[in-house]
Amino acid sequence: MELETHRPEGHVFRLGRRPDAWQPPDWFLAQSDGTFGNRFDDPDGYYRVLYASSQRLACYIETLARFRPDLSLLAELDEIEGDNDFLPLGTLPREWLAGRMMGKATLNGIFADIYAAAWVALLRRTLAAEALRLGIRDIDLSTLETAEPRRLTQLASRQAYRMNFAGVFYRSRHGHSLENWAIFEPFPLENPESENLSKDDPDFLEALRIHGIRLT
Repeated sequence: MELETHRPEGHVFRLGRRPDAWQPPDWFLAQSDGTFGNRFDDPDGYYRVLYASSQRLACYIETLARFRPDLSLLAELDEIEGDNDFLPLGTLPREWLAGRMMGKATLNGIFADIYAAAWVALLRRTLAAEALRLGIRDIDLSTLETAEPRRLTQLASRQAYRMNFAGVFYRSRHGHSLENWAIFEPFPLENPESENLSKDDPDFLEALRIHGIRLT
């Protein structure tokens, strides 16, 4: 069965730290397992990965998710009798904007669509032993899309890298309308550029609205 792939069309975007949104993380920041704690990092600590999106909005949605209101608070408010017209908001420090930039670039190469049917079947076979060691009883789409344990998707990343793919194509856990790219080193980018963020950016404001976050 032929493995499913994706080719980027148009520009991709990345929300990164100053002074260059496309600067990969320094190796000295790697954790004890050799990764940077991200979804498709190399579990062997050989190659680095840059994370980008097809939409500017997706960059904000992914990065700002950690500032969302606490789930337990939302559940407690939902149990209160009567109309609930109070919407609790998470907060985002204004300094957050100053330390980051939005990158734009053209992306080349063929990317593994590891959440498509043939890939899921392949990973179920090749990662079976590792899944059992992690306490995972089966590998399917829901298993691979789960945030934890990261090691399973990191091993899928390594397999795609060894098969000479440029990276991994995947849809966001915050909504499948958002398309993301995990780009393997040496990063097949053309014309990368970075620009300052603005508190009036429509995509930034939309991400705040979607997540229920206010800027302090």
